[in-house]
Amino acid sequence: MEELEPTLKSTFEGYGRLKKDIIRGVFPAGQKLLMSALKDRYGLGVGPLREALSQLVAEHLVIAINQKGYRVAPMSMEEMRDIYDARANLEAMILTLAIERGDDSWEASILARTHTLSKVMELRTQEQMLEIWDARHKAFHSAIAAGCGSKHLLQLRSQLLDQAERYRHLWLKSTVFSEEALRQKRAEHATLVEAILARDAVKASALMREHLLTPVPIISDIIRNSVPA
Repeated sequence: MEELEPTLKSTFEGYGRLKKDIIRGVFPAGQKLLMSALKDRYGLGVGPLREALSQLVAEHLVIAINQKGYRVAPMSMEEMRDIYDARANLEAMILTLAIERGDDSWEASILARTHTLSKVMELRTQEQMLEIWDARHKAFHSAIAAGCGSKHLLQLRSQLLDQAERYRHLWLKSTVFSEEALRQKRAEHATLVEAILARDAVKASALMREHLLTPVPIISDIIRNSVPA
């Protein structure tokens, strides 16, 4: 694979780092993103930063203010609930199709991801544990969705996941370090996988929707206590 052009590479790296910082609350909702501060933090020029910011505007993580620069997009109870409802229903539909279309290798992939997710080990820092668990959790759900065989549905799924990221991070920080929360998730995953392997589309899709809506009450409490709705 050919290496990216330096400017394109800088833009891509700046976009990834800035997106991660926004998702993790380094730049809180509503904060103005000063170009001078961004240049110092990421070591990038104005051009690559503007390209990165434009991409984040398209993903609804940043808003452009006419002649006044950029701000981190606001967060709200209404937006969170709408995103989670849309995501849960889309994933349920995708799973129904995946059960109809998925083959033996699809099942094997799900089982492999389930095993990997269950083996999250103690790491040096909580941040490492959060990153590892979240990456494996996403891989587990992606393996399930892959069976639908629709590039466009998977693209829509990816876009909704991007929009949910800031809200998911609030949930992750409050639950991923709790053994009880992890135990509950393992139980939900096991029940879901059992229904998938039984090819019970009705039960599996209902379980998927319920599973993905589990964080909503937790995130609602966090928003209610810390972020103006």
